[in-house]
Amino acid sequence: MSELRFVRMGFGADRVEYQEAWDEQRRVHAARFADEVPDTVLLLEHPPVYTAGRRTEDSERPLDGTPVVDVDRGGKITWHGPGQLVGYPIQKLPRPVDVVAHVRRLEEALIRTCAEFGLATTRVEGRSGVWVLGDPVERRPVLGGLSLDFDPRLTDDEFDPRMNGPEYAPSNAGQRREDRKIAAIGIRVAKGVTMHGFALNVNPDNKWFDKIIPCGIRDAGVASLANELGRDVTIDEVLPVAERHLRDVLENADLKPRVIEKTPA
Repeated sequence: MSELRFVRMGFGADRVEYQEAWDEQRRVHAARFADEVPDTVLLLEHPPVYTAGRRTEDSERPLDGTPVVDVDRGGKITWHGPGQLVGYPIQKLPRPVDVVAHVRRLEEALIRTCAEFGLATTRVEGRSGVWVLGDPVERRPVLGGLSLDFDPRLTDDEFDPRMNGPEYAPSNAGQRREDRKIAAIGIRVAKGVTMHGFALNVNPDNKWFDKIIPCGIRDAGVASLANELGRDVTIDEVLPVAERHLRDVLENADLKPRVIEKTPA
């Protein structure tokens, strides 16, 4: 694979508006398709914004009518904002494109990044992204004074944590010792070139996630490096570590086209 180019678009006071970053993604995507630029990773921080992938349902959006930007990536609704490291890898992949393999590579780089700060993270089968695992169900604290046998999430597919008090809020999943996502991944591949990417929660105010059903998942929550480690962690600390692991994983990947299984005649 060719050497990766990293572009630090803006952080802190220079955070990049979502639309500006999306426009730049499309510009770089077109240039990468034409082989005018190498594989490129845009790294940045956004002002607060909710974005909804193609599979987002109306019931997962903010109840108070907060604006949401509908985007062309996969996945569902999420939040971006201060304290979150966002990365948009724009890479040319062999066709037919193996989307799952691309997602797994991003997860691996972020798992390694978290490990370097002393936090063990993992994948969860059937759910993209990087996760901090909670305790087994039988060892978790009871909610609202009720035993787990009465946890409404176990019997109500439409349970809405936004309407049932802070004990169910995604931002409080760590207190409940439940599984919690520390990095979300949502991508799009067009003309064999990737777009969109990942968002790693470094030290954001995770209460922003409480207005939505993050990634459409009702029985888990969100995490951040700072909360899990119990100390302040900054974007400035994480940025070079994430770059190093992204470079190592993505540059050294043995890219192969997706295997097409032939059906018997």
